[in-house]
Amino acid sequence: MAALDTIKPFSPEEIQRILHHLQQPAVFINMTCDWPVLHWTAEHLSECLRDRLVRFRLGEKDETKTPLFETQCSYVEAKLKHFLNWTQGQTGTDVGPFSDYSISEYWAYADYKYIAMLFQDQPSMFEDVKWSEFGYEGRNGRESTLWIGTEGANTPCHLDSYGCNLVLQVQGRKRWYLFPPEDTAQLYPTRIPYEESSIFSQVDVLHPDLKRFPAFQEARAHVVTLQPGQVLYVPRHWWHYVESVDPITVSVNSWIELDVDHIARVNEAVTKTVVCALKSAPSDDNTDDWLNPTEEAVGSHTENMQYVNLALRASAQTQRSLGHNREARPIKRDSRGQIKKHRDKVEEPKPFIVPFGPHLIPVHCQRENLPKQEGETDKKSSRNCDTKSQEVCFTASSNEVQRAELTSANSSSQCRQRDSADVNTQNPSEDYEEPVDTKITTNDLLDCLVHPDVIALVTKLLLERHTGSYRAMTP
Repeated sequence: MAALDTIKPFSPEEIQRILHHLQQPAVFINMTCDWPVLHWTAEHLSECLRDRLVRFRLGEKDETKTPLFETQCSYVEAKLKHFLNWTQGQTGTDVGPFSDYSISEYWAYADYKYIAMLFQDQPSMFEDVKWSEFGYEGRNGRESTLWIGTEGANTPCHLDSYGCNLVLQVQGRKRWYLFPPEDTAQLYPTRIPYEESSIFSQVDVLHPDLKRFPAFQEARAHVVTLQPGQVLYVPRHWWHYVESVDPITVSVNSWIELDVDHIARVNEAVTKTVVCALKSAPSDDNTDDWLNPTEEAVGSHTENMQYVNLALRASAQTQRSLGHNREARPIKRDSRGQIKKHRDKVEEPKPFIVPFGPHLIPVHCQRENLPKQEGETDKKSSRNCDTKSQEVCFTASSNEVQRAELTSANSSSQCRQRDSADVNTQNPSEDYEEPVDTKITTNDLLDCLVHPDVIALVTKLLLERHTGSYRAMTP
């Protein structure tokens, strides 16, 4: 008989069915207690990597009410040993290139480092990550990435164009702020800086500039503080901002796209072509660092158009295949040769109910967490379980290795979109300002041209043209 602490609450098949029906972020508990990867503390990883250099991103801790994108950060190549010494307040040669940065003024992280590349000479470490227990047969650390950061290190709010994410917290805690795809307009999407498959928000979600981005008041934040041993599921197209809340945090991420989203591929190809065409053109206002450091090079316009055509062809073939399968279904006829009408009552399958409970916790909407208003006191302690803080703590296992610290839901009315008349309850005349003529920049133009809604329409028209069903647009 298996030991009690190794019995998993869900089988791989059950998790796959759950993920198929999950429409919101959720946290799996007691699924990884026997995974060797839980020993991957920063200290352990430092011993494994030894003198290998890792690229770290550094950002200032100042609050500016604007996101700190990767194009605006500093970077160093350092050993993990240097990083650990720096977090402990050491200086000089003990911290290597971190000596130019004060731990009191900067945060740092090494993000999304491919485990397959980090440990290419230690392939046995891949087996420490067991995504196969989530129903992804054969998937382990080889298909995962590693994230190591200090307190305050954060990833700007963004959504991933393709796939979903499973995130295992290994060391320390990270707080996630997630927003549903329906809130895209309230998050003011932008493609500058450009990174393939990532759409960024122009809003600093913790310290928003509500005068510049007033609609953000309507965004619905789903907040969770992920504990060691817990796995967060981030559905496709959910926005997320992530921040470390402990001195050192380590997490493992698996990005999954088993069913290729061909429409998303076309959207991305069109976006890349437009962005590269406009930003590569000589211009007085094209002096910004518009290409994210993760993007190594910009393809030529010819190469980008080839990418567009390949994506269109694949999408059209998929649509034709789906249509053919529907038409190929056998037609049932009666004894007179007439097509049978489906009068017989067909028993509908019972709806699947996601088994939320002590081992699967939904990440609820909590509007009160955002935005932070001027004069507001410091953030509540993430360990505060007082009901007034609207946070609920769950005991995740008998040995208390995993303790969930999940945000409870506000009343449903708080998560509904308010009427536009409720956005500003003050006298409109008191806040009225004369409109200012603002010069439109290339980035302003791009924000409009490659807005997700615009790109979706362009993709629809291109597919119609590609398949010969193109119709002229009506005004």
